[in-house]
Amino acid sequence: MQITFYNTLSGRKEEFHPAEPGRVKMYVCGPTVYNYIHLGNARPLVVFDTLRRFLEYCGYEVFYVQNFTDIDDKIIKKAREEGRRPDELAEFYIREFFRDADALHVRRASLYPRVTQHIPEIIQTISDLVKEGYAYVRGGDVFFNVAKFPAYGKLSGRKIEELQAGARVEVDVHKLNPLDFALWKAAQPGEPSWPSPWGPGRPGWHIECSTMALKYLGPDFDIHGGGGDLIFPHHENEIAQAEALGKPLARYWLHNGFITVDQEKMSKSVGNIFLVREILSRFRPGAVRLFLLSTHYRSPLDYSPERLQEAERALERLENTRRFLAEALGGLPPAEVAGRGRDDAQNAFLERVGELERSFKAALADDFNTALGLAYLYDLSREINIFLHREGGVCPEKVPVLAAAAQAFKIMGEEVLGLFGEKVKEEVRNELIEGLMAILIDIRREARQRKDWTTADAIRARLKELGIILEDTPQGTRWKLASDG
Repeated sequence: MQITFYNTLSGRKEEFHPAEPGRVKMYVCGPTVYNYIHLGNARPLVVFDTLRRFLEYCGYEVFYVQNFTDIDDKIIKKAREEGRRPDELAEFYIREFFRDADALHVRRASLYPRVTQHIPEIIQTISDLVKEGYAYVRGGDVFFNVAKFPAYGKLSGRKIEELQAGARVEVDVHKLNPLDFALWKAAQPGEPSWPSPWGPGRPGWHIECSTMALKYLGPDFDIHGGGGDLIFPHHENEIAQAEALGKPLARYWLHNGFITVDQEKMSKSVGNIFLVREILSRFRPGAVRLFLLSTHYRSPLDYSPERLQEAERALERLENTRRFLAEALGGLPPAEVAGRGRDDAQNAFLERVGELERSFKAALADDFNTALGLAYLYDLSREINIFLHREGGVCPEKVPVLAAAAQAFKIMGEEVLGLFGEKVKEEVRNELIEGLMAILIDIRREARQRKDWTTADAIRARLKELGIILEDTPQGTRWKLASDG
C-alpha cells in the first residue's frame, strides 16, 4: 500500500519512499525541560509516536530520535528562581517528562540525545559555518548570517525581504541583520558555560537539532517532525544551518496543528495552558490519547473538558468490546471446534473484519488520517458486539472468527493507535491470582524445607476448599482449578 504525507517543505502531499528500503529514520523535536509538559507538548508526542507505530505496522524498522533541550535561557531563569542548578532542574523535568509520556502510552524513542552531551559536535558545526562564511563572531557571540543563504524561508514560504520589513526594531546590536540568529551565546555571570574558540558560552537553540539530527541520522534522512509552531523560525533555521554546509536534513517535513482553547492557541503567554499532569488526574490516559488523535494531525484541535468526556465515553465503549472478546475467547478453547466449517454469517463477519482493517490502514496511509482510522475502529467495535450478542450468543463455533476479529481490534486500537495501555480488569485479576499463588507456593515450599508439614498441609487443604489443587512434580509445585479436571 502506498503511503502519502503532506510535506511542509513542498506544500503538497507526496508519496513516501524512505531512503533505505524497509527502514525509516525520523527526528522529532523534543521539549525544553524547565516545566511539566502541557497538552500542546503532548500532541506531537502522541502524533509522532502513533506515526512510528503505523510505519512499524506497515513493516518498516523505525529509528526514532527525539532530543532534550537541557540548557536554555528558560532553564537558567527557572533554576535561578528555584535556587537550583540548571542541570538539576533539567534532570528533574526529564524524569517528569517520561512519567507523563509513559502514562500517555508513548513508546520510548530509539535515542534521546541531550544538548549538553553534544557540545563538542555543536562547536565543530559552528566552526565550519564560520569557516564557510555563513556565520560571524561578535563579542563572544556567533550569529548565522541569513543574507548569505538565499534559500532562507523555503520551509515556511516566507521571503527574506518580507521578514526584514516585519522585523522588530529592538534587535541585538551585535547582529548585522535583525533576522540573523545566535549559534553561540557568550557566557553571562553565573550561567553555565563551556570553552569554545570564541570564548566561554553555550549553544543557541537552533544549532542543537541540526547537529544532533545529522550526527545520528545523517543527511537526507526521511522524516523531521514537530509542532506547527516550530516551522518558523526553528525548523527554518535548522535547514539553513545544515544546507549551508551541504548537508540537507529531512526529505519529508511533517507538522501537527495547534491545540486551541476557545479557538485561541494554547500558550504560556496567554495563560491558557493545561498541564498533562493535571489532565491525567481527571481523565484516563487512553481517553486523552484518543482525544489527541480524534482530529487530523494537521488541523487545529480545540480543547475542552466536554470533548475529553466524550473521549472517555468512546474509550469505554471500545474497552467494553475488548473485555467481551477477552471473556469469550478465554472461556472457549479453539480446540473444541477443530474441523468444523464456518457458516455464511461467520464468513460475512470475517470479510467485514478484513475490510475494516484494510480501510483503517488506507486511512492512515493517506496523510496519516487518524480521525478516519478511529471511525473504522468504532465500526469494527460495533460489528464485533453485534456478532458476539446476536442469536446463539457466544458458542464454541464462533471462537476462530472471534480470534481473527480480536487480532484486528488489537492491531488497530492497541498496537497502532496505542489506546489500551491499561490492562482490562480480567487481565489484572488473572495476574493478581498468579502472583498470590506464587507467594503461597513459595511459603509452602519453605515450610516443607523446614519439615513443617502441618503448615504445608494446611495450605494445601485450605486451597482445596477454595477449589484449587496443588500438584507436586519434579519440576516444582503447580496449581490448577478443580473444575479444570
